[in-house]
Amino acid sequence: MTLQEKKRKLEDDLRALGSAAVAFSAGVDSTFLLKTAHDVLGDRAVAVTVRSVFCPARETAEAAAFCAAEGIRQIVLDAPVLEIPGVAANPPDRCYLCKRELFTRISETARSLGLAAVAEGSNTDDLGDYRPGMRAVAELGIKSPLLSAGLGKKEIRELSRELGLPTWDKPSFACLASRIASGETITAEKLSAVEKAEERLLELGLRQMRVRVHGDLARIEVPPEDFPRLMGEGIPEKLDRELRALGFRFVTLDLGGYRTGSMNPVGRD
Repeated sequence: MTLQEKKRKLEDDLRALGSAAVAFSAGVDSTFLLKTAHDVLGDRAVAVTVRSVFCPARETAEAAAFCAAEGIRQIVLDAPVLEIPGVAANPPDRCYLCKRELFTRISETARSLGLAAVAEGSNTDDLGDYRPGMRAVAELGIKSPLLSAGLGKKEIRELSRELGLPTWDKPSFACLASRIASGETITAEKLSAVEKAEERLLELGLRQMRVRVHGDLARIEVPPEDFPRLMGEGIPEKLDRELRALGFRFVTLDLGGYRTGSMNPVGRD
């Protein structure tokens, strides 16, 4: 199918749902899905955003701002994710445990609003990655319209640009828990340290980056072309000092550069 044929299939599939709660995180995929659902379904498309320690405050704020600008109804669910059984221990299937609980809550919210379905933003690129959360999506009957339409990340960005969405070139993001090595206990303090450390990198003008946690070591990942930005006069010393103040004992730059899924149990990022 051509890109426009895929878009039409997406619109037809959303129209067939009749109404939907869209899991909305302000990322590239969920923003495009929400915008398209609202264009097709109007007020029968409602954004549901989960607010938790796994999500930076800036992302939650961006989600609220987008819904306000587009006139989309938004429901915000506060979720104590670290209280979900098994999640804080950070096992290899942590994402499954978390997503199952969160999508159960979103589904309950959808039913209370009289909405026919819950939709989320997985796309074809997710099929080749380690995504235990997709098992929860399948088990709970959550719809994945972008995936069903055969849309991949690059295509979603292209369509987002055509729609004038601010997220069309937004860097990929994953929940803060993905920064912590599998098997290492997740705490609110560690998540806060990661969020603040990544804010420091954003302040330097870096867009695609991660701060990975291995005990008391912070491993910074940025694309190799951004290495010179981190090596500017006084910057390494400043970053070392600031991240140590957040509780890290060692601060390193990963010479392999940024790559998605580098903390996955299967060894791919």
